[in-house]
Amino acid sequence: MRAKASSLSSTEATAGSSSRSFSIGSQVLAAPKAAPGLHLVATPIGNLADITLRALETLAGVDVIACEDTRITRRLTERYAITAELVPYHEHNAAQARPKLLERLAQGASIALVSDAGTPLISDPGFKLVREVCAAGHRVIAVPGASSVLTALSVAALPTDRFFFEGFLPAKEHARRTRLGELARIDSTLVMFESGSRVQESLRDLAASMGGRQAAICRELTKLHEDIKRAPLTDLAAAADMLETRGEFVLVVGPPPDDAGVMDQDTLDDLLRTQLARGSVKDAVAHAVELSGRPRREVYARALELAKDNGDSDGED
Repeated sequence: MRAKASSLSSTEATAGSSSRSFSIGSQVLAAPKAAPGLHLVATPIGNLADITLRALETLAGVDVIACEDTRITRRLTERYAITAELVPYHEHNAAQARPKLLERLAQGASIALVSDAGTPLISDPGFKLVREVCAAGHRVIAVPGASSVLTALSVAALPTDRFFFEGFLPAKEHARRTRLGELARIDSTLVMFESGSRVQESLRDLAASMGGRQAAICRELTKLHEDIKRAPLTDLAAAADMLETRGEFVLVVGPPPDDAGVMDQDTLDDLLRTQLARGSVKDAVAHAVELSGRPRREVYARALELAKDNGDSDGED
């Protein structure tokens, strides 16, 4: 069982910068020195009050905190009066920083690894550090807490028994559409990160690939301007131009319906219309056949009807 944190007087708490303590409101609590090793500490994804007591005790008790952006982590440590040393560890300096952290671990140091928000290693470079720390025989300790993936899943009102986390979709259009075609075949709820600058395009591409599946747009989770929109993908894509794009986004898409082996006519029509607006009948048919489960002859005939309605009679040329 972990030792309980004990209260300190204000005089004791300020008696030197090396004091291992943290504060909650006016209460100052002592923190024991953290055990040697790498501590993976989850931090809030928005609301700083979502930090756990164990995370505060660990951050106050380690020798150093390795973080993506020291400015962001400093907001957290200052909020709770934690004085541990902060050092940067991010995508651009990881190769140079890892050997230094490993050297400190070899000397018996305790190091906390945090991301800018949420659980370390989720879409950040922490994996390589953990791999090398394990290979060197040092201890790795998880301090669980906030995760935007699980938070989005919990509020999306979509099945949670099985889910697939994609991370960020490819930035380039062709690569993104190709990847979404692959994701469309996965029989589970999908969770994706997206930036505000690309979320509108991604919603339209999602609707083109997955039709009217139920979905949720989760923006600024746990923050002051949290916003969650739940609707079929086709509706979300149609309203994408009116979407507030400032902030952090998690997109959650429900699994294919139970009868997804054969796509219903309305969904097929929506899929074909979207694809026809982007390219040839041939390409639209090939994409729709792959996703719909319907015979090519049937899909081709319907594509020609829709193309004719739209004044496009190119056929497969």
